[in-house]
Amino acid sequence: MASDQIVLDLETQKSFDEVGGRNFSQLGVSLVGIYSYATQKFEAFRETELAQLETRLSEASRIIGFNTNRFDFPVLQPYMKYLNLAKLPSLDLLQELETILGHRVSLNSVAQATLNVGKGGSGLDAIAYYRSGDFASLEKYCLQDVRITRDVYEFGKLNGQVLYQSKDKVYRLEAKVNWQDPKPPANLSLF
Repeated sequence: MASDQIVLDLETQKSFDEVGGRNFSQLGVSLVGIYSYATQKFEAFRETELAQLETRLSEASRIIGFNTNRFDFPVLQPYMKYLNLAKLPSLDLLQELETILGHRVSLNSVAQATLNVGKGGSGLDAIAYYRSGDFASLEKYCLQDVRITRDVYEFGKLNGQVLYQSKDKVYRLEAKVNWQDPKPPANLSLF
């Protein structure tokens, strides 16, 4: 699966308030959801299954996510024995949009304006699902975010733009993007 692109999102066991601020390594992973372009399947990995995920990520041609570089990767890195996530070929849609727009936007804002779909809750809901042992709801929530991220990427790739809602939720504003599938990297060391 060396040419596999993976869309990734993760949920945590704790909130920033519980760990005294932006202490990513203390948040703990409750679930990681992915979409594999090679298999065209959504998959979920619990904390005990992250070694399997590490292998999958090491074989990917690119990881696509929304805030992956500043959130998902720092939270996930302590679980990786061999892989330096910062060296993975990645496309962080939030980072791309922030560069284009000059400010951050939420996945929900982009999803509602671009796809006419909203998120099914918040990260705090995911923490509550984890703590109550409701892994079915946790997986559904996480994989919905993966699906939305994939669909925003595909829309942007096809149309050269995505939309986002302004803070007052009235205007749909346009962000020009140039998202393409990657060319295989040459001589890339991931370890």
